[in-house]
Amino acid sequence: MYPNIYFLVKEWFGVELDFLRMFNTFGLLVACAFLAGAWVLTKELKRLQSKQYLKPVYKKITVGKGAETSTIISNAFFGFILGFKIIGIFTVAGALKNPQDFLLSRQGSLVAGILLAAVAGGYTWYAGNKNKLGKPETREIRYWPHDRVGDMIMLAAIFGFAGAKIFHNLENFDTFIKDPIGSLTSFDGLTFYGGLICAGIAILVYAKKNNINRWHLVDTFGPALMIAYAVGRLGCQVSGDGDWGIPNSAYISTPEGKVVPATFSQYEQTVQNNLAYYQKSLHGVTEVNDVKDVWHKTVKAPSWLPTGFVAYNYTNNVINEGVPLANCEGDWCRQLPVPVFPTPFYEAIMGFILFLILWKIRLKIDAPGVLFGVYLIFNGMERFLIEKIRVNTTSHFLGMHLSQAEIISFFLILAGAAIIVLRKNKKPEIIAIK
Repeated sequence: MYPNIYFLVKEWFGVELDFLRMFNTFGLLVACAFLAGAWVLTKELKRLQSKQYLKPVYKKITVGKGAETSTIISNAFFGFILGFKIIGIFTVAGALKNPQDFLLSRQGSLVAGILLAAVAGGYTWYAGNKNKLGKPETREIRYWPHDRVGDMIMLAAIFGFAGAKIFHNLENFDTFIKDPIGSLTSFDGLTFYGGLICAGIAILVYAKKNNINRWHLVDTFGPALMIAYAVGRLGCQVSGDGDWGIPNSAYISTPEGKVVPATFSQYEQTVQNNLAYYQKSLHGVTEVNDVKDVWHKTVKAPSWLPTGFVAYNYTNNVINEGVPLANCEGDWCRQLPVPVFPTPFYEAIMGFILFLILWKIRLKIDAPGVLFGVYLIFNGMERFLIEKIRVNTTSHFLGMHLSQAEIISFFLILAGAAIIVLRKNKKPEIIAIK
């Protein structure tokens, strides 16, 4: 596992560069997920605009007024934060050893913050007044929906992260009560459906405010969300963020981090030796008091398939989950005692396949909203199935033990089917563009 780029460069090239510790692999792949989603979203919006299904909005702006005081102050503020934290991470002793804790602390470089604030504020004033007119002019600017992709991606990032944290803490309320501040500010603990719901609401409100057809918009978001989800799950797999599956009792981990075949008695002995870990780990399906309480499945990899496809022990995982690794010192020196099913990897593969299907059929569907209905069904089915071998907290629902994700995915499938039935005969409106 590579909790940050430092570990990747060290393993691949044998070079240790401390400054690379600040580049978290999960964060980088999440950024790649947003970029992939933005590219698909832009391409689809332009396609619908070319078919005259979407229209632009005209707004009047005033140019030539010079730099506004509020803009100068806001840019100076962001310059201060950038200098205080980003430059500070290279200048404050020990910051690079644990960049996440540093970014959430009160530590930083005050001198760099003040200097960068002055540079940012000064440049904003200079640039604004350079093009200042003697008499400001009012101009009409045309905004197409694809011009607003940046705003929508930013809304998705902010409300998605907030929703993911809220839903995760609702699902793990006992842990939240014990440490509410730590639970809300930590980088781990994110629930995809919480992010999807909250980001979706924010973007729909934004679309209404900017007169964007919401049925066509959600259709463009279907493929975009699917590709973003696939790339994001790669981040979960590469960093080892805890979104993995249940133990595969056909294998155990050696102290050095290797995955080896095991008999069932060897599996039981390994669990017994590490029972303290399983009692406090993420196995929230049932209370763990004995070996038999650990939820597991026994699946041996066929000869043509690498063992890691069915049993992965997540050495050096980013959340420090598991037991100590032999001959490893410093941060992120743990592994899972019994390998688990690498469900993030499975979801990444399924996400890419479902994206390709959506990308193919989008050209054959004209009824606004239907493609999004198909996306909801795909998304719900994929997540409902993966939850059968994924570690998660469960709740009682209709007499069954289901996780929060299973319950939400069940309703997403129903919602997708309902949208398809209600929208399948709708024809897109051709809009005359002036």
